[in-house]
Amino acid sequence: MQTFTLQGEYIQMIQLLKAMNWVEHGAMAQWVVEEGLVKYNGQVDLRKRLKVRVGDIVEFDGNKVKVI
Repeated sequence: MQTFTLQGEYIQMIQLLKAMNWVEHGAMAQWVVEEGLVKYNGQVDLRKRLKVRVGDIVEFDGNKVKVI
């Protein structure tokens, strides 16, 4: 499992996917979220602007990251 160090209060889901280099661009990040390919704390979540905070775990395409 990878980790991502949060600089503020939260990061939006699509921004986290881009920051982790799991997607090539913002449109792809939006698409994978809309298609239900991303899990947030073990559950599929379709919110592109979801606020990911410290302690949350995001999974996509065999990758997993914990926000610290």
